[in-house]
Amino acid sequence: MTPASAALAALRAAEAHDGAPDAARRRDLLARLAAEVKRRAEDIATAAAADFGARDRIETLLADAVLVADFALHARRHLRAWMRPRRVGVPFPFWPARARVEPVPKGVIGIMAPWNYPFQLALSPAVDAIAAGNRIAVKPSEHAPRSAALIGEILHAALGPDMARCVTGDAAVAADFAAQPWDHLVFTGGTATGRRVAQAAAANLVPVTLELGGKCPVVVLPGADLARTAREILVGKALNAGQTCVAPDTVLLVGHAPAAFEAACRAACIALPGTALLNEAQEARLDGLAAGATLVPLGADGPGRQRAIALATVDDDAPLAQEEVFGPILPIRPCADLAEAIAWIAARPSPLAIYLFGATSAEEAAVAAGTRSGAIVAGRCIEHVGFSALPFGGVGASGHGRLHGEEGFRSFSTLRARVRHASFSLARMFDPPRRKLAEIIARQLVR
Repeated sequence: MTPASAALAALRAAEAHDGAPDAARRRDLLARLAAEVKRRAEDIATAAAADFGARDRIETLLADAVLVADFALHARRHLRAWMRPRRVGVPFPFWPARARVEPVPKGVIGIMAPWNYPFQLALSPAVDAIAAGNRIAVKPSEHAPRSAALIGEILHAALGPDMARCVTGDAAVAADFAAQPWDHLVFTGGTATGRRVAQAAAANLVPVTLELGGKCPVVVLPGADLARTAREILVGKALNAGQTCVAPDTVLLVGHAPAAFEAACRAACIALPGTALLNEAQEARLDGLAAGATLVPLGADGPGRQRAIALATVDDDAPLAQEEVFGPILPIRPCADLAEAIAWIAARPSPLAIYLFGATSAEEAAVAAGTRSGAIVAGRCIEHVGFSALPFGGVGASGHGRLHGEEGFRSFSTLRARVRHASFSLARMFDPPRRKLAEIIARQLVR
């Protein structure tokens, strides 16, 4: 047996022996997970810093510990309402039958997490899956080994081996994990790898939730306060050194000169992120992406792999304009008007988020009508991901399926139909042997 198949077999055996957890058990598990994440918060920050070489402690505490605990407690508070069966209408010929829809667990959920937010992106899907009554197996990224080991400890302490397993290993282990017959598979990562994961899952007809990437554009409109806007964008770009799937990727300037935006960025005094690029491979990828571009650093680089944020001016056919940046480089593109900005966005794969600054209601409506995205956010970047009740996910190349809150609960639930027929209904007139009245009514219905 491989590590992934062994984890699946153990969880299937526990499921067969104990069945799905009831509401009280699920609420207890969610409370235990939240408590364990908070208890190990400083360990989480230490492990992430060791994996990255340098990682901002407050960012890790907020994004990888507090956020997961908040999601777990939000699900715990609302779980009974989410689990409640919902009555649905019954067509008149079947009266007085009763029908309802009930959410039931899918079974065993596989979760493949990336390195950029190692705890958040492993444990927040786990919250949704546990809330829905499933068992989970988590495959953390091999590129953050200390975080992966700690994730295993947290899962064991909070949920126990009958509810959760952690599978660690290299890319070969990850490929085997994706090929297992889970009841649902979650993958968070790059679009190219997401395609391979989806293909592997398709062999077993495993439904997948894909949380991928994309170029999240920022549209800065004439009504924007440029000083405030530049600061808000740089706050988002500095988070995790731009290594965030919803980081502001490209700034589309409508009615503002690039020189004025650069001056506003410099005045914001946000230059050096507290987090480093993960490894040398990430450095080389970013350098290759920026080859040939004109970079304007906003400050000096820090020690090791800490890179200052740099503005970039590139042609539309340059790699930096075509591929997700995923680092502290911020391309800038002037647009003649909002229509040009919308056309630029629409010509590219749909992003996880579109950010707007200075937009009127009419301008926001025009962006919504002319583009596709997982979210449209005005006045700030990235923070919407932390809204416990807000569904999160992508469209097209940025992924499909939704996580977080009630939509995350439903993603890992099967909506089962329940029907109770009465001893009489008008529909029984069509039971064989049919009389002439059945023929007359059928003709009327066809007409």
